[in-house]
Amino acid sequence: MNPYLPEYEYVPDGEPHVFGNRVYLYGSHDRFNGERFCMNDYVCYSADVDNLGDWRYEGVIYQKTQDPRMTKGDRELWAPDVVRGKDGRYYLYYCPDSDGQCIGVAVCDSPAGKYSFYGIVQDRNGDYLGRRTQDTDPFDPGVFMDDDGTVYLYSGNGPLFKELPPQFAHLMQESRPKACVVMTLEDDMLTLKTEPVQLIPHIKQADGTGFEEHPFFEASSVRKINGRYYLVYSSNKMHELCYAVSEFPDRGFRFGGVIISNVDVHPEDARKQAKNRIGNNHGGIECMNGKYYIFYHRQTNNHGNSRQGCAERINISEDGSIRQVEMTSNGLTAEPFKEKGTYPASLACHLYRTDVCTDSVLEQMKYEFPYLTQDGPDYSPQEGGMPPRQYIANMQNHGAAMFRYFDLSLIKNIEVVIRGTAVGMLYVRNGAEGEQLAEIPVEACQDWKICSAPVNHSESLHSLFFCYEGEGTLELLEFILQ
Repeated sequence: MNPYLPEYEYVPDGEPHVFGNRVYLYGSHDRFNGERFCMNDYVCYSADVDNLGDWRYEGVIYQKTQDPRMTKGDRELWAPDVVRGKDGRYYLYYCPDSDGQCIGVAVCDSPAGKYSFYGIVQDRNGDYLGRRTQDTDPFDPGVFMDDDGTVYLYSGNGPLFKELPPQFAHLMQESRPKACVVMTLEDDMLTLKTEPVQLIPHIKQADGTGFEEHPFFEASSVRKINGRYYLVYSSNKMHELCYAVSEFPDRGFRFGGVIISNVDVHPEDARKQAKNRIGNNHGGIECMNGKYYIFYHRQTNNHGNSRQGCAERINISEDGSIRQVEMTSNGLTAEPFKEKGTYPASLACHLYRTDVCTDSVLEQMKYEFPYLTQDGPDYSPQEGGMPPRQYIANMQNHGAAMFRYFDLSLIKNIEVVIRGTAVGMLYVRNGAEGEQLAEIPVEACQDWKICSAPVNHSESLHSLFFCYEGEGTLELLEFILQ
C-alpha cells in the first residue's frame, strides 16, 4: 500500500535496489514535524521481492556524525544512492547540506549493515569534487554500474526560474554554476576517472532541446532497461518525476515524458488542478519479479519537511516509452483492495479542496487544504512503545480525500472514525465527480467517534472519494468497509 513503509516513517528520495532476492530501500530520513529536510540518520528497509507488502526495518545504517565534516550532528544528510562495487562491497554516496556539498562515500560488506565513512569524491590530485573552480554543485548523487563494470556518478541541480523573481533573490543565491552532470569513477569508487560533463539542460538552456516544458532541476537516478539508459529526474515544476532516454549512459539523452506527479497533475488536465500540497519529488525505477515500479514521495504535515515514500507500477512499452501513471492507495500491490475491514486515513492519495483550481497558490494550500499528520512525536522502531497513528486534519468545507482503488461488490456499509468541530455531511463518491455512494452526517466531537451509512453502488471497482460539506473542521482517522 501507499505509503509502503509504516505510517510513522518518513523516508523520501527513495532509491530501491534489488540485491539477491530482496529489494533494499535507501533514501533521506526526514523527521516528523522537522524544521528542515533530512534531519535524521540514514535507515534502510528491505522486502522480499516475492512479498512487497512486508518491509523489514534494517535499522540505522549510517550516522551523520561518522562523516568528519558533520561531527556535531546538526547537519542534514541529503538524498543518497548505493551501488555494489567490483569488490563485492556496497558503496553509499551522499551529500551533506553545506561545506561545498562535496559527495561523501561510505562502505559496507552487506546491503543493510553498518556503513563506515570511506572518503570524499576527488580527482587524481586529491582535490574534492565541488571545491574546484570549474565544478558545478555536486548534489543528489546517483550511481550506476554498467554491464562492463564502468561506474557512472551523476549529480547536480538546476535553477527553478529563467529569471529569478525579486522576492526569491535572498533565498536562492547561486554561488556556482548549476548543471546535471555525469562522470566515471576508478575502481576505488572514490577517484574521478573522467571529469564531469553536462547531460541534460536546465531551464536556462532548454529552448529548442525538447526539454522546454520539463527542464532538469534535481534528483538524478539512472537505470539500464532493455538496452536503453533511463535518467529519472525532478523537473523545475518540482512535483513531477520525468525521464530522459538514451542509447548511452553519458550522452545523447532525449526527453521521454512524465512518469509521476505527486500532486497528480496530468498533461491532459484542463485545469491543472493540484490534488495535494505542492512540494518536491525524488525517486527511482526498479524491476522486481519482471515488473517495473517508480518510487517517489509525498508531502505530509502541511509542509515539505516530513515526506513519505510511495510507489506505483509502471509499464515500459516496446518502443521504450513510459506513460504517466496516477497516484494510488494500492501502490506496490497494483491491485484493488478487495477485503472488508479497516483502512487507515494514511492511504489517501489525494488531499485538496474541490473549490481550489490552481497548482500555484501555496499559501491557500497551506491554510485550506487537508493534510496528513500524526498523534505523537517523531518515532523510531528502536525506541519501542506504541507508534503514533496518522490521520487527516484540516478538512474544511469542500475538503476532499481520495482513496483508490476498491472492489466494493460485497460492501454494504461504511463507517468513518472522525473528530473535530465539523457539523455537516461527509459525502462518499466513486470519484471526484462520480456517483454518490453514501451520505454520512457528522457532528462536532472532541474524541474519535464512529459515524456510518449504507453504501449504494452499481459497479464493483471504485475510487472512494470523501468530500466534506459543512461548517467547522473535520479530522479522519480511518474508515471501515462492511
